[in-house]
Amino acid sequence: MGSMFRSEEMALCQLFIQPEAAYTSVSELGENGTVQFRDLNPEVNAFQRKFVNEVRRCDEMERKLRYIEAEVNKDSVTIPDVREAPRAPNPREIIDLEAHLEKTENEILELSHNAVNLKSNFLELTELKHVLEKTQVFFTEQEEANGMDSLTRALIPEDAQQTGAIRGRLGFVAGVIQRERVPAFERMLWRISRGNVFLRQTELEKPLEDPTTGNQINKTVFVAFFQGEQLKSRIKKVCTGFHASLYPCPNSHNERQEMVKGVRTRLEDLNLVLNQTQDHRQRVLVSVAKELTSWTIMVRKMKAIYHTLNLFNMDVTKKCLIGECWVPVADLTSVQKALADGSNACGSSIPSFLNRIETGENPPTFNRTNKFTQGFQNLIDAYGVASYREANPALYTIITFPFLFSIMFGDFGHGLIMLSFAAYMCIFEKKLSALKSNNEIWNIFFSGRYIILLMGIFSLYTGLIYNDVFSKSVNIFGSSWRANYDNDTMMHHKDLQLGPNTTYLNYPYPLGMDPVWQLAENKIIFLNSYKMKLSIIIGVIHMIFGVCMSTVNYNFFKHRSSILVEFLPQVLFLVLLFFYMVVMIFIKWFMYSDFADEKDIYLKPGCAPSVLILFINMMLLGKTTVKDPNCKPYMFDGQYDMQFYFVIFAVICIPVMLFGKPLIIKFSSKNKKHETSNGDVNQGLEMTPEAIEAAKPSASDGEHHEEEEAFSEIMIHQAIHTIEYVLSTISHTASYLRLWALSLAHAQLSEVLWNMVLKFGLTSKGYEGGFFLFLAFGGWAVGTLAILVMMEGLSAFLHTLRLHWVEFMSKFYSGLGYPFQPFCFKTILESEDAPSED
Repeated sequence: MGSMFRSEEMALCQLFIQPEAAYTSVSELGENGTVQFRDLNPEVNAFQRKFVNEVRRCDEMERKLRYIEAEVNKDSVTIPDVREAPRAPNPREIIDLEAHLEKTENEILELSHNAVNLKSNFLELTELKHVLEKTQVFFTEQEEANGMDSLTRALIPEDAQQTGAIRGRLGFVAGVIQRERVPAFERMLWRISRGNVFLRQTELEKPLEDPTTGNQINKTVFVAFFQGEQLKSRIKKVCTGFHASLYPCPNSHNERQEMVKGVRTRLEDLNLVLNQTQDHRQRVLVSVAKELTSWTIMVRKMKAIYHTLNLFNMDVTKKCLIGECWVPVADLTSVQKALADGSNACGSSIPSFLNRIETGENPPTFNRTNKFTQGFQNLIDAYGVASYREANPALYTIITFPFLFSIMFGDFGHGLIMLSFAAYMCIFEKKLSALKSNNEIWNIFFSGRYIILLMGIFSLYTGLIYNDVFSKSVNIFGSSWRANYDNDTMMHHKDLQLGPNTTYLNYPYPLGMDPVWQLAENKIIFLNSYKMKLSIIIGVIHMIFGVCMSTVNYNFFKHRSSILVEFLPQVLFLVLLFFYMVVMIFIKWFMYSDFADEKDIYLKPGCAPSVLILFINMMLLGKTTVKDPNCKPYMFDGQYDMQFYFVIFAVICIPVMLFGKPLIIKFSSKNKKHETSNGDVNQGLEMTPEAIEAAKPSASDGEHHEEEEAFSEIMIHQAIHTIEYVLSTISHTASYLRLWALSLAHAQLSEVLWNMVLKFGLTSKGYEGGFFLFLAFGGWAVGTLAILVMMEGLSAFLHTLRLHWVEFMSKFYSGLGYPFQPFCFKTILESEDAPSED
């Protein structure tokens, strides 16, 4: 858990790699995933870098892979996953892979082009067959009348018929057009011919397939009858404009029958060729699909390697690549081994080596996590990445976060639902993670499954403490209260009082709340007092723990003077005021009881002073008075004097916090100047060993280098910090009352849902009672899941998150670092495979 307590120690290293071993060495580092490279060419354009041509080759191979994948998905061919990701190909394998992808793409392109041509021919023959078959009904036996058929008489005016000005038969044009264009097509023909075109049409029952896109198209067969070559030319132009396909149609019935037979024969032959072509295409795509995932992984790794090599710099002799990277100190050995393996893989005679260099830059923050701790670390990083080597709150959040959540969500039944859901995600996590869902809400739940698991477990515990199961109490151990009333009294009185002296059995309920409080009229009053005090106790302890955590940072960063001038006054201010209030709560719980002796009447509950009144009078330096002469205003003798000194000491802590650190900084800077001017006899003019050693930057100075500030600026900064801390101790203590408020709201909502919904079904009688119970249980179950588990759970989660970010972490956590992002193939592949929202 060392890296969870604080981030790992990082080292800035230089890599010296021979050009022939650069590719394999970076490949090994990518598989290792422990190095974050820095760009040594920030001023160089991306298109002017050394390996830009190799990156373009990878882009071209990615384009080919995307085309192949699209064709595979188009034919609904399953792409199997690989059990183990292949390593990046070596430079010789790259040439073979590139040639193989080129060959595969050309083969699929040729197959696709041939398939489109064949489907186009098949579509034309199919349309021709439909034209010949559908237009057969249009050419019925001709009715002769004065040497003209009925169609001719319909299109020729009577006067023209009588004068015989028009002689001859009508012409026609047959074809196929898309169904949605028919109305506009018909109107256009009417307009250009002024009504002298007779249009017959019929719809095709089955849609036809577009050879290019594969979409289904509904089409209509039409025949346009006309007279005159000029009108024929116009009709053909309109057909061209509406993308209608025109087909030849003989006038003779026998010729049409012969043509239909020929078309059907050609369709059968073409259909056979199409099936064979599709089978061959299917075999090619299935064989390609088996290797597609491996090819994609290899190309992505190649591209990542060349992108990384573009971050390197070439030395002046052009014989060595130099790179800089951040490496965890614990992984230096594995990095050196990866470099050696990379050199051996390419047969380089000159080994690559790693040189650790000193720097004053702030290193990245790296907390090594696993699948359990990753979710809690993400909660902390969402507030701000920890500064380098700063104490990490995620370690303590593993316990405090689900515990504070459970205080607000304390119900055994609701906790069991949450635990079951989290257990399902944890047990089947491998199967669920392989699904790669693009549902953002599900991905959030799944990534935080262990957080939900602990929240469910802790909610079970607080549910037992509250004795709350779906708003009902469970009498497991037997109540510690007994009613000493006879049956007649109990039947004729709605409310009965249980006195501690007469009905209490002198021993408490073994675990949690006594179930008798579920029936009490003063249940809310009692639970309000209990949960309010409990929230204050937990909040003050949580804040004191946060202040104490600051000593870990002060001690590690050698800021030991801050322990005296910052930590001690801060913790004293918090303890003397607010922890003292917690102590008064415990004193009141233990001292005052109904079982006190008669001579100690002032220890009866009626004489117990109010903790709130005592605390307010303490802050106002006033005395507390009581009206009852049998009661004492304070809990013990000398309490007023002790409170007076507590307030005085707390007030004294404020100027210590305000002036302590600025004065120490001021005097320490003066001492440094004095040592510089008088400590060196030669005034630094001679390079003595002492001067050389003094000129070297120390590790602490390099890691925590700060610019010198004017004393006034330091005072302003410290004044803001002091005022913020003093005011926040009050506001943060009050902020923890949200534990009480949300716990009360959750319990009351659960009780209302039971009494207003489920109780209605449980009290229904007769045969219809079963039906009402079914409906009532359904409404209660939906309300419990939607409102109490999901909405209330989300509310409690957000409030818990705020208590950690603001009330707890603000006491010691700065969060000004930046994350360690190593060059890792696994991370790169996961980020590229992550499903995107449509």
